[in-house]
Amino acid sequence: MLTGGQLAGLIVAVFWAVLVSFLAYTLLKLARLLREATKMVADIGEQAGPLMDDMARTVRRANEQLGRTDVITKQVGTVTQNVSAVTTVMSSVVGGPLVKAAAFSYGVRKALGNRSGEERPPSRPQLPAQASRSNGANGGRGSTGGGRGRRR
Repeated sequence: MLTGGQLAGLIVAVFWAVLVSFLAYTLLKLARLLREATKMVADIGEQAGPLMDDMARTVRRANEQLGRTDVITKQVGTVTQNVSAVTTVMSSVVGGPLVKAAAFSYGVRKALGNRSGEERPPSRPQLPAQASRSNGANGGRGSTGGGRGRRR
């Protein structure tokens, strides 16, 4: 039979054997995990080169398109300036004489109408003058509406 010391030594030996077995199993799992991580990093490293090449090509194409867009934007600005200039010229060339012709024809009509001796009613209705404004019947407050800050 085993003595107390021998029994304690046996228990400690079994405990250490279980502990070492658990640590060995854990180290094997860790080694397998590190191998898989190494494979994954190697695969990513192999794919990174072509991905970087594709990305560089994409950036170059985007820069080319931006350059084209810049040229188009400048051309549109030039066209806008040209249209503005043509509008100004047309306004001064056509607008000025038309206004003068209209004013002349209005004056001729007015002169011929007054010459015949008939007084025609005005072409636009006239609003009657407001007596309250002309004689100061608004209580001496002036025309600002009682000092409320509104303008008329």
